[in-house]
Amino acid sequence: MEYQKSNNCEMEVSMDDETKRIISQHPCYSKDAQHKFGRIHLAVAPKCNIQCNYCDRKFDCVNESRPGVTSQVLTPQEALEKTKQVLEEYPFIKVIGIAGPGDPLANDETFKTLELIRKEFPDITFCLSTNGLVLPEKIPDLLNVGINTLTVTLNAIDPEIEAQLVDHVNYKGKVYHGVEAAEILINNQLEGIRLAVEAGIVLKVNTVLVPGINDKHILDVAKRVSGLGAYIMNVMPLICQAKFADMTPPTPAERKAVQDLCEPYVLQMRHCRQCRSDAFGLIGQDMSQMSKKRRDNIKSKMKKKTNEDMNA
Repeated sequence: MEYQKSNNCEMEVSMDDETKRIISQHPCYSKDAQHKFGRIHLAVAPKCNIQCNYCDRKFDCVNESRPGVTSQVLTPQEALEKTKQVLEEYPFIKVIGIAGPGDPLANDETFKTLELIRKEFPDITFCLSTNGLVLPEKIPDLLNVGINTLTVTLNAIDPEIEAQLVDHVNYKGKVYHGVEAAEILINNQLEGIRLAVEAGIVLKVNTVLVPGINDKHILDVAKRVSGLGAYIMNVMPLICQAKFADMTPPTPAERKAVQDLCEPYVLQMRHCRQCRSDAFGLIGQDMSQMSKKRRDNIKSKMKKKTNEDMNA
């Protein structure tokens, strides 16, 4: 893929037909796809190698809808069986994703799961979300299992700012804190993004908007990832929990203002719903938390919509 800036400062992307297809069917990467195609998140990765000040992972949780929570951590074999069942029942689901509840690259089960699924579904789109701490060294493994799209959470490119957002990182057997931890994390994130894009992976950057810490800095992040070839950026509002439980989240207007500033440099995802680690279905309609009656209703509607599109 090649990225060029047009006269009106919007990013134009030159890509092959297969990449266009992947994006057109990925509900996070295409605003049009969110109403036509779904994804399934497989919660096979409980361990994490960093501790963000806003993160509170919860397992066996059915009462919250946000990143880091799941009703059950699956084994790779259980994930394969769930995938078979979901894809058979809901053919509008086109993307298999692993987004936690920890960091997928810190869990060997991630790659075991993807290897099993790739053998059964060789043409399915794979998506993975990571904090990027070990991304540079894991690029060969991601390519080996056929990762098509990748999300990296990058909240700052200034270590002084990042040090306020991350409590510690556990890197190569040693725990780092403060600015030292932030420098290691940022360097690896940026290098990992560069390598992933160079390898042909379609890349999304997630940035958590934390008022008073990185809100004035996110434009710098957008400019940097634009230069590295990121396809799309998702500015996510802070969910006030963990060490940031007493903070004030950004308003929708504040989030939109940041997105508008970043839009000239990198395409903005404005339809994110901050999904659970075990979500499946359409964005904003998490079928993992629905009754069978509601799931069947959506299934019927999507089948009708597909038939109408085919006959149009």
